[in-house]
Amino acid sequence: MTRRTEWPGTEGGGAGSESAMEPVANASGAGSGRGAGRGSRSRTEDRGSPFSSRAGKGEPLDPAEQARTICLRLLTGTPRTRKQLADALRKREIPDEAAEEVLSRFEDVGLIDDAAFADAWVESRHHGRGLARRALVRELRTKGVDPTVIDEAVGQLDSEQEEETARALVARKLPSTRGLDRDKRLRRLAGMLARKGYGEGMALRVVRQALEEEGEDTDGLDEPF
Repeated sequence: MTRRTEWPGTEGGGAGSESAMEPVANASGAGSGRGAGRGSRSRTEDRGSPFSSRAGKGEPLDPAEQARTICLRLLTGTPRTRKQLADALRKREIPDEAAEEVLSRFEDVGLIDDAAFADAWVESRHHGRGLARRALVRELRTKGVDPTVIDEAVGQLDSEQEEETARALVARKLPSTRGLDRDKRLRRLAGMLARKGYGEGMALRVVRQALEEEGEDTDGLDEPF
């Protein structure tokens, strides 16, 4: 017996239903083999994803839908600021209105939180890399965080914490400078602190103390390096 499959828009009998018969019908000798295969494949493809269907009809994808997809992909596993996401949407030519709508919605539900991002950045970069407040401010600015939010985030660090971290950085670097003359050690250690955002006064004070503890003569090291 031949089993017939009726697709939407066809009725029993006639060429339409006959060409839609499954391959088992062709094996038994009933119906047309090649015609059935082409008809079945074309109808299956028409029932594909809504995106491919819409694209096949020449309908553009909704910009807001595209923006949501892009943002969710970028946020997977990595927090980002609103500006970082806005820049990514602009690069992909998402209209400003759609981008603004999606970004505001993501802020409302907490998927974008620049204040939380800044707090986590300060915590991670200070304790992980030993960066001082000045360097942290520079980095957060490049990520588009509002200056007020930056001030609140770096306010977590006080001068005592910074100096303690600076001493730890110098202690780790100090052994690699042994054997060099005093001034070269000073420049190397103070330069390392400067690159991490520590002020000149603090850097000189911390390095001088570390060298004194090793027995170095630090007379004349009060001048700026």
